[in-house]
Amino acid sequence: METLKTEIDWIDNIIPEGLPLKSTTLITGPGGSGKPLIGETFVTAWLKKGGSVIFMSLQYPSSEFITESIKNVTGLDINDYNEKIIFLQLDTGIPDYHEVNRHIINANLVKPEVWDKVLDLASTKLPDEGPGILIFGSALNLLLFSPTYGDAILEKIKSTIASNTSKTYIFSVSTSAKAKEISQLEEMADNLILSRSEKKPFRLFMKVLKIRNEPYDPAEVQVPISSKTLDHIKEIADHSRSKVIPAILKI
Repeated sequence: METLKTEIDWIDNIIPEGLPLKSTTLITGPGGSGKPLIGETFVTAWLKKGGSVIFMSLQYPSSEFITESIKNVTGLDINDYNEKIIFLQLDTGIPDYHEVNRHIINANLVKPEVWDKVLDLASTKLPDEGPGILIFGSALNLLLFSPTYGDAILEKIKSTIASNTSKTYIFSVSTSAKAKEISQLEEMADNLILSRSEKKPFRLFMKVLKIRNEPYDPAEVQVPISSKTLDHIKEIADHSRSKVIPAILKI
């Protein structure tokens, strides 16, 4: 298996040969444009194909919100894949990391050395089957707000992209702030997807800007998620983000 075909029509129509494995995908766009929800559709396909997933969803306060979001967006209950998932939850109040249980690791992901430790630890706990291990990190731009570690964690993310040969990464980042830094990640990523949204009613759109060594349709498509679902998930993310950024600004 060299690519992941999602079996989701609206994605497979624009990426007909699938998403390349062991590559890095960046989903970018303005704040509130539903970027993580696009990533969650790939997560759903990944789990159904037998792969494992490490979640680093910084905009959600707990793993329950990720579970709810994926259920609402794709209909998948990730509780059915317990042995294939681990959640890395941001905790700026600890110096390193803490294993809460088999599925949850609290970690101060703002620190570059912790980033490496917990990704390695989580990877050793998951089966490397099917398409392999997917690391899904959403709202990673929030880490760049740290006055102490912002520059260093950017370099860590860049080095992760540059040196990757064994895992598949999907990162979502907002372009509403730190645009200069995000543009560096956009240039480095193997695959680049742009999202945008419209209000009243809330609608989500995406277009593919590049896919590594594979054909794609550059036409913009509407993501088929109901406006009610989008509004609910956006409220959760906005509420959490309002708490996450002040915490990161303190370190």
